[in-house]
Amino acid sequence: MMERSTAPEAADTYDAAALEKKWQGRWDKNGTNHCDVAFGSRPYYTLMMFPYPSAEGLHVGNLFAFTGNDIHGRFQRMQGHTVFEPMGYDAFGIHSENYALKVGVNPMELIPKNIDNFRRQLKSAGLMIDWRHELSTTDPKYYKWTQWLFLQLLKRGLAYKKKAGVNWCPNDKTVLANEQVIAGECERCGAKVEQRYLEQWFFRITDYAARLLENLNTLDWSESTKTAQRNWIGRSEGADIRFRVVDFLEIAGAATVMRTSTAEMAAVETDITVFTTRADTIFGATYLVLAPEHPLVERITTDDERERVNEYRARTANRDLVARKVTKDKTGVFTGSYATNPATGEPIPIWIADYVLMEYGTGAIMAVPGHDARDFEFAKAMALPIVRVVAAPGDSDKTPLKAPFEDSDDPARLVNSGRFNGMPVSKGKQEIVGWLEEHDRGRPVVNFRLHD
Repeated sequence: MMERSTAPEAADTYDAAALEKKWQGRWDKNGTNHCDVAFGSRPYYTLMMFPYPSAEGLHVGNLFAFTGNDIHGRFQRMQGHTVFEPMGYDAFGIHSENYALKVGVNPMELIPKNIDNFRRQLKSAGLMIDWRHELSTTDPKYYKWTQWLFLQLLKRGLAYKKKAGVNWCPNDKTVLANEQVIAGECERCGAKVEQRYLEQWFFRITDYAARLLENLNTLDWSESTKTAQRNWIGRSEGADIRFRVVDFLEIAGAATVMRTSTAEMAAVETDITVFTTRADTIFGATYLVLAPEHPLVERITTDDERERVNEYRARTANRDLVARKVTKDKTGVFTGSYATNPATGEPIPIWIADYVLMEYGTGAIMAVPGHDARDFEFAKAMALPIVRVVAAPGDSDKTPLKAPFEDSDDPARLVNSGRFNGMPVSKGKQEIVGWLEEHDRGRPVVNFRLHD
């Protein structure tokens, strides 16, 4: 039978505040967490994202993340590394601005006070931080380097301005990434997101797309993460194909009706360039679709259709980009103009529709409803022609299409494709791109899903 301890109960208690204060005081006195950034042996840099000083204090998620990073840093120090674990405050931006508006205090007064409290909380956590290297992004000594870096990018042509469609939160008055739009609403404030066409700065990351993709092969990350990155970069081989806009249209039968587009069109030969990975289906392209914000829409719209086109563009202007990508309802308007299919020589109508986005490819697509689900749905909705140009073994060019046939494997063969009839898809794709290149109507290109 075990005897009960006669030790006073107080000796078994743990006074966290007192004990942590004692050891943190000793660390400060001895410079335990001081880091020789310039000359330390086996340097090891461990960084957790800086918190936004845009509230009265830290939240539990901050401490959850910082603690895990700190444990990792302490482990590396025990392995003999000189570990630099910096801390700073991401004090610019919408988070801090909104909080200043909410409490009615000038950010120049509010942010330093918030930082003082954040620092107090972080120090009480006992993290392995060398506080001699603390920084704030609002410090001119810091952001002068942000400005310097931007100027280097600008000089090298890696920073540039252009107009583009963006998700806009009218409440926060800021641009949102697609990931920040949830069910058409701003993830921060719940306001209904609008689409706007704004001039903005871009960084030319696409110049490095191939290198980013190749370097994933040697990167020490999990395979699932690397697969996600490969999909995000999204390399695809295809072709840029040019469709010439026609000034006059011969309507069916013997009768010929002259229909002029704008006066500007009459004087200028205009091409619409599309990017496609399925050049083998070009003989089945029965219409073109431009994004409503495509810069050529104004030029090619005929006077007869201008009012309807303008109404449609105005109606779709406020739809956020996420909703446009996932919508199942296909809407659109005919521009009144036609382009020549470079494979068939036939005129095909040019439409605008909000399921085509300027931020993808060229902002224009050749629609092949026989072999693409979105084009098939649109063609059905607008009573546009559907032509089969790829057939599975056993199917003929006359086999009716009740649904799009999207198979691109070699057992499938080209049909209704002129001189390329009977070719397997892969060979037909290669031959057609070469043929278009010979006639100055296309060229092979490699594209990436990654955008500037």
